[in-house]
Amino acid sequence: MRIVIPVYDGVDLLDVCGPSELFNWAKFGVELVTRKPGPVRFANGFEINAMQGLTSVTSCDALWVPGGEPAALSALMYGADQSYIQFLVAQAAVSQYVCSVCEGALLLAQARLLDGYAATTHWAFIPYLLEKFPAISIADGHPRYVLDRNRLTGGGVSSGLDESLRLIELLGGTPLAQSVQQNAQYYPVPPVSSEIPNVIQSPMPAVQGETLAA
Repeated sequence: MRIVIPVYDGVDLLDVCGPSELFNWAKFGVELVTRKPGPVRFANGFEINAMQGLTSVTSCDALWVPGGEPAALSALMYGADQSYIQFLVAQAAVSQYVCSVCEGALLLAQARLLDGYAATTHWAFIPYLLEKFPAISIADGHPRYVLDRNRLTGGGVSSGLDESLRLIELLGGTPLAQSVQQNAQYYPVPPVSSEIPNVIQSPMPAVQGETLAA
């Protein structure tokens, strides 16, 4: 199995590394691609090398789009360089599953890849999706992930672990997903409990003249 993860400066660490670890346990191949091959800086300052560019689009089992800092998302969505969004459109066309975790849903939305689908994202960015992308059906209740046909979207960063297990199950079967769960000892029992807050305004920055992708 082959999973393609397009990364960028300001990307969330857990959105990439957590699922990649579980994919590795499943013996899936993971390919990191980026606009300019070389070091990519995560939102927390860590760096990783992504040695492949966005120029090569080949069939894969899943396209996995991670979230990131609002300013980084805004630049990818509305900046003059649209190569990242264009890559998503091209790669999605030859991917068995199209996935996002956390704010990665905004990138898929800008590429018009979630129009007509049910989806979720980090709770703080749901108002932005509702306002800017009305063709997307936002799932009620802040689920950890939502599967609608071949679109798989996840909530906030930690949701990527649940979501990646679901993708492993879809691609490799339940026994494989159970084996990965056991090897990773993924049986979460948080030491605290809280409620997801109600959000009126998203953290996404206002962008002068922003438009939806054509």
